[in-house]
This record gives sequence, C-alpha cells and structure tokens, in this order.
Amino acid sequence: MKSPRLFPLLEAMVIQLEKEFDEIPEERKIRLNELTQFVRGKIKSSQKAQLNFICTHNSRRSHMAQLWAQAAAHYHQVNEVECFSGGTDTIAFSPRAVKTMKNIGFEISKTEGGDNPVYEVNFSNQQPSVISFSKKYDDPVNPKSDFAAVMTCSYADENCPIVLGASIRIAITYDDPKAFDGTPLEEPQYKERAQQIGREMLFAFSRVNPT
Repeated sequence: MKSPRLFPLLEAMVIQLEKEFDEIPEERKIRLNELTQFVRGKIKSSQKAQLNFICTHNSRRSHMAQLWAQAAAHYHQVNEVECFSGGTDTIAFSPRAVKTMKNIGFEISKTEGGDNPVYEVNFSNQQPSVISFSKKYDDPVNPKSDFAAVMTCSYADENCPIVLGASIRIAITYDDPKAFDGTPLEEPQYKERAQQIGREMLFAFSRVNPT
C-alpha cells in the first residue's frame, strides 16, 4: 500500500471522489481536458504550469479550486504546477468556505486578521503552505504572463472578457454556494460545491501523466 501523500482525512476524501468520476458530465470533461492538456504541454516543454483560478470576489469558488488543484497535482505527482487565485474584485476568503475546506481535510489557520484575513493552508506534510487571502487576479503575488486563466464563475467569465497575460482561458464554472448563506441548506451546499470542485480537479490531474 502506498504511503499517504495528503493528510489522512483529505486523502480519504480524495479516494471517495476518485470513485465518482462517472458523475462528471461529458461536456464538463471536455473543459477539464483543456486544463489537463495545458498542464501536460507545459511539462513536455520543461516549464512550470501556472494556473490562476478566477471568480468575482476571490471569496469561495476560486479559493476552493486553487487549493484542490494544488492538492490534486501533488496527489498525482504532477510536480510542475503552481496554483493561484484572484477575483475581478476583492472581499475576503469566506469563513464559510474556510470551514468547509477544513471539514474535508485541509488544515487552515488564520495568520492575519482584519477585513481581509490571511490564511495559511496545508494539505500535506510534503508540501509548503499555501497563503490564501482575497485579491484581484492581477495582484503582484499572481503570475503576470503565460498562465492559464481558469474562470470558476460565469459572472467573471462574462464580465472579464480579457485576462491580461493569460496564454489560455478555460471556463470551468461552478454555482455559487453563497446563494444558500443563512439557510438550512448552507452547510450541505458548501460541501457539495467543494466536493464537485475536488472531483473535477482530481479528474483533470489524474490524466496529466497517463500510465
């Protein structure tokens, strides 16, 4: 049995999600294959594959996708990947999204408070922390050129027609769990969205290095 690459709770979630690839609609698999091909092409060219996951406020879906993609890349031993996230505007990394990602196995601690807190996120003892906070997609910490702009919400995809510096733009959009904030469906909807994003990022990265 192979040694765990991720924290135990998160690895158990990954094993579950990888059994559910058949739940991904074919039309979404086509979009996910664009992501796979971008990463594979960069690796073949001996370059880093930089992915910037973009939504409106860099609050929920883009953070979830960034973290899942980095974890999925590590799990599938795709080491030449750097994942980022940003928004067309900024608010904060949603505490509801933070709680959801913690519940599925990511280790997250707040390192700075305020209106836009900074979090340190870990998914493996073998990888460095990911520093997460709400930022615009062109923030100085994000790549400036030759990256994939992965649009995780339809509003940002429709209202940000040009992402400067991106060499490819891939629309892999998700419904916003924010619609359920403060309702009895809040927790299950956030969990469903996190699992959907995880399932799809795992699918994409499982195909980068075909056996």
